[in-house]
Amino acid sequence: MSDISEKPHGELWSREGFREDPYITAETLEEAGDAPAIILPLAVWLGLDEEVRNATNRKIGVSVAPGESIDPLLTLLDTIPVIALHFPAFNDGRSYSKAEMLKNQHQFKGELRAVGDVLIDQVAYMLRTGFDTLKVTHAVTLTRLADHNLHDTPVYYQPGRGSHTAPGTYSWRRVPAV
Repeated sequence: MSDISEKPHGELWSREGFREDPYITAETLEEAGDAPAIILPLAVWLGLDEEVRNATNRKIGVSVAPGESIDPLLTLLDTIPVIALHFPAFNDGRSYSKAEMLKNQHQFKGELRAVGDVLIDQVAYMLRTGFDTLKVTHAVTLTRLADHNLHDTPVYYQPGRGSHTAPGTYSWRRVPAV
C-alpha cells in the first residue's frame, strides 16, 4: 500500500493517476502574483474585467462553492479552462448536480475538478457525472487512488456520463423498451 506522505500536497488525481497541479488557488489576482495558472473564487472571477480574463497569458479558472449558482458562468464556459466544484463534506452532494449540468446540458469542454472531502466510494460517481480531476483531502481516498483501487458497480440505476446504452433501451431500466 502507498504511503500518503510520499505524495506532495499539491497533487491532482485523474484517471491516469496523480500529477502535479499546474493551478494555484488564490483569493485575488494580486495574491496569485505572477503564477501562470490560477483558480479564483466565483465572486472574484465574476468581478474581473472581461479584458483581464481574456487578454492575459494566464489561465484563470473559477472555484464554485456548493451554495453558489453556476448560472453567471453559462454564457462564458468556452473561456474557462477549469471549474473547481467544492465538496466541503462528504455528505454534501450539491456539486454533483452542477457537474452534470455543466458537462451534459451545457457541454463544458474544460477541466471539471472536484475539491475537498471526497470518499473513495464517491469517485466512480464523480467520474460518471463528468469530473475530470480530483483534489481530495481524505487520507483513505488518497491512499486508494494512489493504489488505483477503485471499484464501480457493473450496472447503473440512472444514466450519466459513462453509462452504456444500447439503441432502443434506457440505461436505467433493466428491461429494454419494446
